[in-house]
Amino acid sequence: MKKSIFSLFSILICFWLFLSSCSCNPENIAKLAFKGMESMMGEGFMPSEEIRAIGDFRGMSVALNSSTVGDHTESTIFLKLENGDPVKLGNQPEVLARNCAEIYLRDFENSENYRQITVQFIQTDPNNPENMAMQEYTFDTKDF
Repeated sequence: MKKSIFSLFSILICFWLFLSSCSCNPENIAKLAFKGMESMMGEGFMPSEEIRAIGDFRGMSVALNSSTVGDHTESTIFLKLENGDPVKLGNQPEVLARNCAEIYLRDFENSENYRQITVQFIQTDPNNPENMAMQEYTFDTKDF
């Protein structure tokens, strides 16, 4: 029992020394995590800064969905863009959604495996995060 507690304690001390001596930058750790994600999902899986700049979006995420019913497979990319500039969203958000979809599909190397792309614009109230509005646009990937 004393030996196992000593071993656990030694491991914890070594781990703490490793972390405290590391001059890691959180941004570098995040970049490393994103690179790992892209290596698994395919190059261009994470939305590019070009998409962020189009609408001045504060948050971006992607979800991939594929389901099979009988012999029919439905596969969709969900591109979620959060808290964009209302002026840039403008009077024609469907045009902006199409541009974002086009850029994403161009950059994502595995986009040909998906039949549709759904672009979601989500705006949240800074004073009440539970209060939100969403606009959603779906396109067939073959149209790009």
